[in-house]
Amino acid sequence: MNALPWIILFLPLGAAALITLFTLHDRRLSAGLSIGAVLAGFVLSIIFIASTGWEPLVPEAAVRWLEIGGFQVDFGVRLDSLSLLMVVLVTGVASAIHIYSWDYMREEPGFSRYFACLSLFTFSMLGIVLANNFLQLFIFWELVGLASYLLIGFWYERPSAADAAKKAFLVNRLGDFGFIIGILMVWMTTKTLNLGEMQQGLSAGKVTTLAGLLIFCGAAGKSAQFPLHVWLPDAMEGPTPVSALIHAATMVAAGVYMLCRVDFLFNHPALEVMAWIGGFTALMAAVIAVQQDDIKRILAYSTLSQLGYMVMGVGLGGPAASMFHLATHAFFKALLFLGAGSVILSMHHEQDIWKMGGLRRTMPVTYWTFMAGTLALVAIWPFSGFFSKDAIIAQAATQNFGLYGLALFVALLTALYMFRLVFVVFGGVERVPHLSKGGRDAHPAPTHGISNGVEGEKSGLAGAPLPGIESGPIILWPLRILAVFSLIGGWIGIEGIFRSHFPGETGAQAVSLGAQIIAPFVQAPLTAALGLLAAALGIAIAYKLYFRGAFDPLPGMLGEFSKAMRNRFYFDEFYEATLIRLHDFLATVADFVDRWIVAGLGVRGTHGTTELLGNVLRLVQTGNLQTYAFLFALGVGLLLYLVLGR
Repeated sequence: MNALPWIILFLPLGAAALITLFTLHDRRLSAGLSIGAVLAGFVLSIIFIASTGWEPLVPEAAVRWLEIGGFQVDFGVRLDSLSLLMVVLVTGVASAIHIYSWDYMREEPGFSRYFACLSLFTFSMLGIVLANNFLQLFIFWELVGLASYLLIGFWYERPSAADAAKKAFLVNRLGDFGFIIGILMVWMTTKTLNLGEMQQGLSAGKVTTLAGLLIFCGAAGKSAQFPLHVWLPDAMEGPTPVSALIHAATMVAAGVYMLCRVDFLFNHPALEVMAWIGGFTALMAAVIAVQQDDIKRILAYSTLSQLGYMVMGVGLGGPAASMFHLATHAFFKALLFLGAGSVILSMHHEQDIWKMGGLRRTMPVTYWTFMAGTLALVAIWPFSGFFSKDAIIAQAATQNFGLYGLALFVALLTALYMFRLVFVVFGGVERVPHLSKGGRDAHPAPTHGISNGVEGEKSGLAGAPLPGIESGPIILWPLRILAVFSLIGGWIGIEGIFRSHFPGETGAQAVSLGAQIIAPFVQAPLTAALGLLAAALGIAIAYKLYFRGAFDPLPGMLGEFSKAMRNRFYFDEFYEATLIRLHDFLATVADFVDRWIVAGLGVRGTHGTTELLGNVLRLVQTGNLQTYAFLFALGVGLLLYLVLGR
């Protein structure tokens, strides 16, 4: 049993290494290695938990890795209910995405490379989840950034994909710069990097507000919180399974998980800043999502909004509620992205929702599973999202009335933009995509997504089957499984596991299944009722505006504000005009100083002076004995004059 956590951690790395070194030319074996590694990790994690429970008797296993004087760092795994449940979530959701990818990516020339990157990503995420010290966590943190760069830029021959990968990488580096400074400040305070020792050493007090906020910078980058949120929607340039992997239980969840893991570090001012940044991010992303037309970008902004909920929950002193929402979000958001991928395949890689319609009749399995994910996201009882979102909103109701009202309004907007998507894509009449795109996109798979800055926008093709044909079983079975957990995930005991890890957090722990199903209505009936009312109002507005509409009426109603929403409030343009221009100016100044002052006056000036003196001295080195005798006599005469002349 003691070896199982290490095996679970390193199985995906072994798969990535084998694929990269030996099986790149064998597509079937590459996929089998990658899928087998993550499935084995999932099964082994279940076996380990069944044998040891959620709180093993030995909570940590480590080997000495680095020792310099009195400074020591171990490479170890931390085993408690928080990390073990995350291991199950990561390997479980990743298994569904790996299996789905086998069919979705089957015609891609880079098929084996794709699965090698997936395995590297899974290994990196498991490293974050199991890390027992800050240094190890930061190394895996950066490995996740590298793997996401490779996956977002999978279609690297497309400039927009390459740009999106660089954008994600660079924006995350900004957050990570603050993160590593925060780690150093915490280490200076506690004199240890081990998370368990750190928690014990800080029992009497917390680190400074500045150190806590610098730690939060890392989470703001990975979990795409304002103002570092701009990379996440562009990450849609990667294949749809990659979007599901990044937006479900893995990369974007890393920031929230880290905040919950080290929640003992944060004092009240730092938590308050986190709560308001999370709330603002949730509101901003929900408003933008209302006017997006790309099916994947709508889901991307939905992820931003839900991550804002989670960060707000941590800031309100509710890490258990945030982790609960992270877990349920993993189920229904992976389901929604994979369902969107099924739609995109059936529409010949079209992603504009206004070029879809009527798919409920031709894609019934995709429709009903997508609806299950939507109901969970919108927080309709008894779907999983209702319980976890209600836990965060109930936390806000007791801590901050302003954030409580904001959370309810975001719940209304969530219902509005998600049912806008459902009504337009699956309801109404069938729309055949335009057949006007030629050139590079005028042929079917394998060229998934080579055009116009999104995964495809590839339109229907002359002579191709009509859109809306149901996907195959390899794609549909992961949807069915995730749909089940999107329904039952809120009342199968996940919340109790997290609350047992944070015993100081308020909230009753229901024991029976029936009690768990009705717990929100017993513990905070007004909050539960208002949450359902907000969701119902959002659905009603979406029904009124979009149920039978052939176009979006909001631009005409909102005018310039609608345009700003559609253009994401011009954050990218603002950063381009300010920060990027400032960066370019500073780079130009640095180049001038280096080229003309350091190299010119410094290096070349010294070199020129030395060369001139050398040329002068060379004139007296003639090799003629008469000249040397003359110079010697001249020197003797000069010395005699100086001495005797006095």
